[in-house]
Order: sequence, then C-alpha cells, then structure tokens
Amino acid sequence: MVRMSAEERRESVVRAATLEFARGGYHGTSTDTIAKRVGVSQPYLFRLFPGKKAIFLAAAERCVEDTIRTFREAAEGLEGGEALHAMANAYTKVIAERPERLMMQMQMYVAVGAAEQEGDHELGEAVRAGWTRLWDTVHGALGAEVGDTTTFLAHGMLINCLVSMGFPPEHRVWEGLYPTARLKGRLEK
Repeated sequence: MVRMSAEERRESVVRAATLEFARGGYHGTSTDTIAKRVGVSQPYLFRLFPGKKAIFLAAAERCVEDTIRTFREAAEGLEGGEALHAMANAYTKVIAERPERLMMQMQMYVAVGAAEQEGDHELGEAVRAGWTRLWDTVHGALGAEVGDTTTFLAHGMLINCLVSMGFPPEHRVWEGLYPTARLKGRLEK
C-alpha cells in the first residue's frame, strides 16, 4: 500500500470534513467522525490541523474557492448577460451534482452566526473575506453595475435556500428566477 504524504492527508481531511460539516454543521460534527472518514487517528488529525476550527476553516475556504473557480471557468471569454447565464448554469449544475458544496455553504453561514454570538469573530472574518472574493469574481465577470452583481448573488442565495429546503424544480417558488438558473429537473432523483 502506498503511503500518503502529509499534504495528501490534509487534502483528504478537507474533503472528508466538507462532507461531514455539510451534513452535521460545525457544532454537530466531531473531529473523531472526520478522522474515521479519512482513516486516521484523532492525534494524527491534530498533527495536520491544530483543531476543529482550523479544519472547518480549511473546508470553508475550499468551498468558496471551488465556487469562485466554477464562476471563473464558466464566464471565461464571456461578458455581461452571456457570463451571467453561463455562471448560473454552472452553479446550478454543481449544486445538483455536488450537494455537499451547497450544504457546506449553508453551514458556513450558520457557523458564522453562532460564533459571532459567542464573541468569536475568526470564522466570520474568514467567511466574509471569501464571500468578498466571490462577489469580486462575479462583479468582474459581469462587468456590470453593482446592482446587477447584487441581483445575481441574491438569486444565487435564493437558489441555495430553495434547494436546501427541498423545493422541487417545478414548484411555483422557482418562478421569476433567471430561466437558466432554474433547476429544470436537475435535482430529481
């Protein structure tokens, strides 16, 4: 059996943590659960990351960076409305095919809110910085007015909420979204 390097193990931890945090949230996910999914001991896990918060932050950073990459790749060589529709299509495809990415995003927002109420601002600062990079990516791709960027992201957040709540694609609550952003049966199993 080939041994993984520490960097490969760290990558495995981030992937496993994303799945576990997406399902159980920050407070509902134990480091033991993550370690078991990766196939390492908790002491080894803590040699890779100093604690649960560091693991969560790494998973949150990956989630944001993956979303930014999705938007950049979709909008490459496009502008305005073409970029908007390409990004909307790419995003709805990703959340249909990789629901843990959507759920991790939602858990990030919950974790920030809970941490801020407890006086811990580290999670919030990191997640807000990532979201700002995401906003800048969308804004640059659209070459749009601030309001257009905000509208695009607002629709994205609405999509996140509707999908998270399990609204089927044909439900009337989807009406009014960009036609390309509607899931068109993508989430049907």
